[in-house]
Amino acid sequence: MAKKQKVSEQVVTEALQVARATQRPGQSKEQTKLIAQGIQKGIEEYKKRYKEKTRELDKQKRKLQQAQKADTIDILPEIATENSGQQNRLSWILLLLSWIGFAVYAALYNPL
Repeated sequence: MAKKQKVSEQVVTEALQVARATQRPGQSKEQTKLIAQGIQKGIEEYKKRYKEKTRELDKQKRKLQQAQKADTIDILPEIATENSGQQNRLSWILLLLSWIGFAVYAALYNPL
């Protein structure tokens, strides 16, 4: 069974005000009430569609954020691996240069 939604008093008064504002001369109160009910249904339908659209946009936004978060998590290890590889090479190069420098110093300043 479909749930019957309760209409807020604000919607009812707005619909009645619009119906009275557009009332034609010679129009009965019953006709004005019917017009107000039609306007009320239109307002309810508009709000329902707006809520659905907002929910869909929120879902898409959440999916996009999750995808970006997943991409960021996937990229971070690659960046860390690249940086560690460069640091590893740099440390070996510095070690070799220091040993070469030590050997040159030992050869030049400590003759046998």
